[in-house]
Order: sequence, then C-alpha cells, then structure tokens
Amino acid sequence: MLERFTLSEKERAHKDLKFKQLEERYKDYSDPWGFNLNTVKQAMDVVYPLYKRYFRVRVFGLEHVAEEPYMVVSNHTGQVPIDGMLIATAFATELDKPRVVHSMIERFMAGLPFLGDISARAGSILGDRENCKWLLNKGESILVFPEGVRGINKSTQDFYKLQRFSHGFYRIALQSQTKILPISVIGAEEMFPFVFQAGGIGKKFGLPSLPITANLVPLPSPIDIYIGEPIEVSKDLSPEAPDKEIRPHVYNIEKIIKRNIHNGLQSRRKFFEWVRNPINILMNKTF
Repeated sequence: MLERFTLSEKERAHKDLKFKQLEERYKDYSDPWGFNLNTVKQAMDVVYPLYKRYFRVRVFGLEHVAEEPYMVVSNHTGQVPIDGMLIATAFATELDKPRVVHSMIERFMAGLPFLGDISARAGSILGDRENCKWLLNKGESILVFPEGVRGINKSTQDFYKLQRFSHGFYRIALQSQTKILPISVIGAEEMFPFVFQAGGIGKKFGLPSLPITANLVPLPSPIDIYIGEPIEVSKDLSPEAPDKEIRPHVYNIEKIIKRNIHNGLQSRRKFFEWVRNPINILMNKTF
C-alpha cells in the first residue's frame, strides 16, 4: 500500500533538481516574514509525494506562465487550504524555471501557533495590501483566493459555485500594473465530499465556520489545475477607483475562472463513483 505513495527514483531526482533551481534563484532573497529555504525543502519533501501519488495532480496551461511576476488568482475549494499548497507545489516543480508563489493567508491562519510560523517560513504571508506591494516590488508572484474563507466553507450542494470575489487583489494589481493569472482547481471539493457547515458553532471557537464531514482525512481525489492566459489590468483605472468601476474587471476574471471550472468538470478523471454520484445530484439541483 505504501509503495503506491512512494516517489520513484525519477520523481525524487526531479524534486531534488527543482529544489536546486529554487535554491539558486532565492539564494540572496530574504523577506520580513522569515522566508527560509530549508523550510521550503522540508515542505517539498512532505508535499511532493502527496502531489504526485496521492492527489495525482495534472497541470494544464504551463505555457501561459512567463518569467515575470503575477497576481495568481484561483477559486478556493476543499474545506482546508490544500488547494493553495498544491498550486504552490505546481509552480515549484512543474515550471522550467520554478518559483515560490507566496500564498496570501487569512488573519486567523497567520495567527495560529506553529502553523502561522511554518507558513511564513515557506513563503506564505498575511494577505495585507502592504505585504503584497512589497513582494510585487521584489518581482515575486502572489497567490490569492478572492472568495476568502467563503470559498472553502461550502456545503456539498454548493461545491464549485464561485463566491463573489473581493476587489482588493485587483486594486493591488492596478497599483503595480501586475498581470492576473487565472487558476481553476478541479477535484479538491471531493476530498471532503459530504459536508455541512456549522457556522454558529464555528464562531463560538473563533473560526469562520466548522465543517462537519463524513471523513477526517482528505480522500485521494485526483486534482487538475488549469492555468489560463494572463490578463492585463486596466491602464486607465486608479487603484482608488470606486467599487462600481472596479467590479466589471473583477467580474470578468470570475467569468474566466468559472468557465474553466465548467470545462474542467467535464474532463474529471474517474474517482469513487459512490462518492461522486451523490455530489453530482446535489450540485445539479442548485448549480
């Protein structure tokens, strides 16, 4: 059983090569949040076997990623932020010139003992506008989930339904004239297929919500990551423009990600049908 989740010699060599490339790229890099290459290596050693063997990640659209900074914008799925971890692993291991994508995390996550510190050392930072500006000015790429925790805090019948995007990411991209790179993740919802969100109970514990699930460990749902074509931000719009002027641009990005989700759902690989069929029934009633 364990052999199924053990990297082959070729896969281990690939992981080691990509880390050496990252090491060379970031040898002179430091940030105010404690970025540490040793932590990145430790994370890759743990996550890459899950990425390759457990979730069997496929990435489409790598040709759209050039050697420049991006505001990477993705749908948020899966009850826990595994999707962000897998996207970051894709950028660290699949590109000819791998890079660290700095995930923006929620304030409650950044404040967690141990986890917040580990995340920062691996490249994640609190999703604050000034933090984002600092990274973009350094030529780094940022991963944002404009749905926020609402994206992952969904019950089964709402799987793959995009929640309304916030506008902050687009304002930051406007200020730095950074291109938007749209990402659509397929398969992460099925990691925890039967979910009820107990929002009231979660708030009593200081959490956005408390998912009640049929399984505690994520199921090995195959994950597909679709990278869309980069989107230029408006050159004629101020970062301080009112929401009514920002909203059409944000909505356009939502539509692109939603379209790629719809197309990706048609090409999902087979998974436990006893899991997927009830999900599809619930989704079709409300999708």
